[in-house]
Amino acid sequence: MVDFEYKSSYTVDDLRKIVTILRHEGGCPWDREQTHESIRREFIEEVYEVIEAIDEKSPAHLQEELGDVLLQVVFHADMENDAGRFDLDGVADGICKKLILRHPHVFGDVSVADSAEVLQNWDKIKRVEKHQATVASALESVARSLPALWRAEKVQKKAAKAGFDWVSVDGALDKIEEETRELRQALALGENAGEELGDLLFSCVNVSRFIKADPEEILRAATDKFVARFTRMEALANRRGEKLEDMSLSQMDKLWEEVKGI
Repeated sequence: MVDFEYKSSYTVDDLRKIVTILRHEGGCPWDREQTHESIRREFIEEVYEVIEAIDEKSPAHLQEELGDVLLQVVFHADMENDAGRFDLDGVADGICKKLILRHPHVFGDVSVADSAEVLQNWDKIKRVEKHQATVASALESVARSLPALWRAEKVQKKAAKAGFDWVSVDGALDKIEEETRELRQALALGENAGEELGDLLFSCVNVSRFIKADPEEILRAATDKFVARFTRMEALANRRGEKLEDMSLSQMDKLWEEVKGI
């Protein structure tokens, strides 16, 4: 039996103690075997589950999922504490100092007119803090581990701040047409169509910026719409005594057009 005080209500400090117990002699064999790399994917999945709870507008679900993310933070910090590099207090110290530094209008004597100016100051301070002396270094600092659409959007926004951007959405739309032509040409010549398709997707993200739409969100919505329509199409076929697998593409296209209006 481990030395632990059972309570009716626990705190973050209790979570630290529990994780330490689990990860050390007499604790959990699975927890003791884990490394930063082995639970990397779990961290990503937990963050996405937080997003799902936010989308559901469920405080109870959000509280639960935030707890799972907090566990990941404490778990990783405990591993580093064992290695003698840093601990959870060091993590808290770092983020506290960052927040104080990046909010001189609150913790200093800087004046701002609105939230837009706050963001401008934040970017300036961040570039100095991260030693980003050039625009290129700022682009390179965008995490490669981000979802590809979000990374493309973030890179484009940083380039736009340096003046490298279309004047209007028309330029971005023209670029889509140009990249589409290049993709068709690559397909016809048997060349690297994947690279051209990547350029086309990157151009689509440019349009999403101009219309102020989150590229991940609108693609997710488009996918949801496709799934819903496909479900209705299959249901309609079944009601008529048909199976999609036995139908031609032209027959399925007709069904698709029927369900679009439903």
